[in-house]
Amino acid sequence: MNVTLAVKQYISKMIESSGPGMKVLLMDKETTSIVSVVYTQSEILQKEVYLFERIDSKNRDNMKHLKAICFLRPTKVKHLIQELRRPKYSVYFIYFSNVISKSEIKALAEADEQEVVAEVQQIITKEYELFDFRKTEVPPLLLILDRSDDAITPLLNQWTYQAMVHELLGLNNNRIDLSRVPGISKDLREVVLSAENDEFYANNLYLNFGEIGTNIKNLMEDFQKKKPKDKQKLESITDMKAFVDNYPQFKKMSGTVSKHVTVVGELSRLVSERQLMEVSEVEQELACQNDHSSAQQNLRRLLQNPRLSEIDAVRLVMLYALRYEKHSSSILPSLMEELNRKGVLERNRKMIQAVVEYGGKRIRGSELVAPTDAVAITKQFFKGLKGVENVYTQHQPLLHDTLDQLIKGRLKDSQFPYVGPSSLRDR
Repeated sequence: MNVTLAVKQYISKMIESSGPGMKVLLMDKETTSIVSVVYTQSEILQKEVYLFERIDSKNRDNMKHLKAICFLRPTKVKHLIQELRRPKYSVYFIYFSNVISKSEIKALAEADEQEVVAEVQQIITKEYELFDFRKTEVPPLLLILDRSDDAITPLLNQWTYQAMVHELLGLNNNRIDLSRVPGISKDLREVVLSAENDEFYANNLYLNFGEIGTNIKNLMEDFQKKKPKDKQKLESITDMKAFVDNYPQFKKMSGTVSKHVTVVGELSRLVSERQLMEVSEVEQELACQNDHSSAQQNLRRLLQNPRLSEIDAVRLVMLYALRYEKHSSSILPSLMEELNRKGVLERNRKMIQAVVEYGGKRIRGSELVAPTDAVAITKQFFKGLKGVENVYTQHQPLLHDTLDQLIKGRLKDSQFPYVGPSSLRDR
């Protein structure tokens, strides 16, 4: 069973067992994060939960008309004892995520002088089977990897919807802060992106950036078919945003689409502002091709562009340092000088040497960029003949090949030693 689903079911049981009426959830930092991940705010409100509160918060108001559900780790018993000595709510339903001792239960009982505790449970240990994994005919295999084997992949710009939101906007507890977006309306300063409650996001989070805009446009055109009058051209993200503003009934009918138009519009603005198309093209050339002359020329040209951001400049030189670390004609020293002239902070310039020390040739166990055996060279040759669907998605992470070799039972024992009764090939 999915662990997130399991936690969600537990929290639902907690809320239902406390009976009808508005409630408050008292939690510590860890359990607050758990609930924020498995439930959206609207879902919690539907269950008559009035608000979340940290039990160690010192500025909570007295709300005797509310029931409190306490979901805590056993390490937070002392906070609960202090709470019960001066209760702020009418009734307390207490749930611990693990075993608590008899002495702690006694301390809780002694603190409950006003007899506000209605229930105490240890829910996770009581229902331990919820976290049992499905039994399979073939024993599971644990693959342990080292990030330093592939330091290149995390440095590349990604072009799928979910990855771009994480990279360019930031996603925290399924929420995006858009308050700094120029001209943003009040109701869109913070938006929620959750695949569980947003069908469009669920269907598009792994699609590339170009497809997202097309899919939003299709939704709008479907709406326009119902409004044959005043048809409006939808040729760009700007057109789409204007369409949403001009048709309030569309916004009301499909708030999800207006949200995604705003998010995609901001992504588009950042891509243009930071010139990420040009940046990504050079990144892919550094990561996938073997033409040092072309790579260093394109990299120099891009570094001299005043619109190139500091972080993008540093990442490009990092990629060059990893890719051409041992090349006889390496221009890394002059690239470092270029960053210095560009005004890049010293601590950021130092990261370039740090990433080589972390994931350079001397460290990594796998050959990351240059095939050495005849079979690998032939495979790369045919891949080049076939071409790629998108110049910005040429790179394939090392993990892809590792998993492919694992499935075929061809992982080298020297690189991936294993333990267990049966051979790796049988698994």
